[in-house]
Amino acid sequence: MYTFDSRVRYSEVGIDGNMTLIALLDYFQDCSTFHSEDIGLGTDYLMELNQVWMLSAWQICVNRYPHLCEKIVIGTAPYDFKGFVGYRNFEMRTQEGEVLSYANSIWSLMDLGKMTPARPSERMLAGYVLEEKYPMEYAPRKIHVPAEGERAESFVVKEHHLDTNNHVNNGQYVRMAMDYLPKDFQVGQLRVEYKNQAVLGERIHPVVAKDTEESLYTISLNREDGRPYSIVELSRAGKQ
Repeated sequence: MYTFDSRVRYSEVGIDGNMTLIALLDYFQDCSTFHSEDIGLGTDYLMELNQVWMLSAWQICVNRYPHLCEKIVIGTAPYDFKGFVGYRNFEMRTQEGEVLSYANSIWSLMDLGKMTPARPSERMLAGYVLEEKYPMEYAPRKIHVPAEGERAESFVVKEHHLDTNNHVNNGQYVRMAMDYLPKDFQVGQLRVEYKNQAVLGERIHPVVAKDTEESLYTISLNREDGRPYSIVELSRAGKQ
């Protein structure tokens, strides 16, 4: 497993002094970027091919959020390729070995010129050494959206939502969805299904659904025509 060491920064914690879910997600996303860059398969290589890995789905499970200044180890490992789809696990643990969080992710390799799926090159297949699938309970890729969701006020995509691909960053969709959670809601599991790419100036129309116990929230971040850009499912800690 590819790993890097870090320490929880003040900018990464919430009012309780613990790392936020968004910061945790950013660590995992950065870890996959560091891995690709360090084996010569990063952004420059992808630009030569006019290709990009697009995230299709997240499943992140949290045992405990690390606290301010705690030393942590973040790791990632690819475990399968199927056509143009790649599968990658993640883990965050303490330096003593306590598993804080773990995750599954699904990625699609896309040709930017044709906007069609592309198969990984031989160099990619050789560089991304596959490891054993992480021992976790894997949720389905597709997220069920309850029919009884309530429409929330729409909003416009701004520049600070975008990444280097000029699309809304993966983590920004989660940040948007978390605005609809109660203040005391601590997330124990996050699932995200990415459907379409939102760009600058487009309007997002959220639809928010929750179960009777308010332990599971499903937020569909939709286009004007009702098709989702992204579906975010957030389970309360201890209830997933």
